[in-house]
Amino acid sequence: MGSWKLRLRQLHRALAPMMVVPLLITLLTGILFQTAIAAGRSGDFLWLLEFHRGHFGPLNLQSIYPYLNGLGLLVMVVTGMVMWFQRPKRRRVQS
Repeated sequence: MGSWKLRLRQLHRALAPMMVVPLLITLLTGILFQTAIAAGRSGDFLWLLEFHRGHFGPLNLQSIYPYLNGLGLLVMVVTGMVMWFQRPKRRRVQS
């Protein structure tokens, strides 16, 4: 395996755990807040909307959170696709 392929795989492996958490937070808080709206109780769950937007208590990432989420997802998709298309070809066994 070429060194650039190894570095790409290492980048993908390092970013995957870090990107799963923000994506899951965004996904779950969005679903839960929409469920609260459908139930007519959105006022009770405004904290979910703040969390969804990247406001984590004293840590306010609202201005950059969507960009970090999008950039991380884009990097994961691109590196994953490159690795997918660079898979080694299987050799046929000749009898």
